[in-house]
Amino acid sequence: QVQLIESGGGLVQAGGSLRLTCTASGRTFSDYVMGWFRQAPGKEREFVACIMRSGAGTLTADSVKGRFAISRDNGKKTVYLQMNSLKSEDTAVYYCAAGGRFGGKEYDYNNWGQGTQVTVSS
Repeated sequence: QVQLIESGGGLVQAGGSLRLTCTASGRTFSDYVMGWFRQAPGKEREFVACIMRSGAGTLTADSVKGRFAISRDNGKKTVYLQMNSLKSEDTAVYYCAAGGRFGGKEYDYNNWGQGTQVTVSS
């Protein structure tokens, strides 16, 4: 098991940027594929991005491609989500997740953080 704590959410104007941080404790961080998901009000949770254990490869949802980037620092047990050119439709609770398989399926992730709210004002 690994415990995950997200930070960095907040209120930002459309076109602005935020960087989310997820810090892990517990088992070896580099054992896990790391992902970011989000859930907007009234909608199901959706995949945003994920990164391989080594950081060598990433996958990003089409809705955020070119605007969001995921990265990780295994020495700091931290994964980041850099969000640029934010839009009102990016408003959601963002969740960090750790799992065993690289990809965008929720069932591949068995460790979840509590989430951090991102609100984009237009």
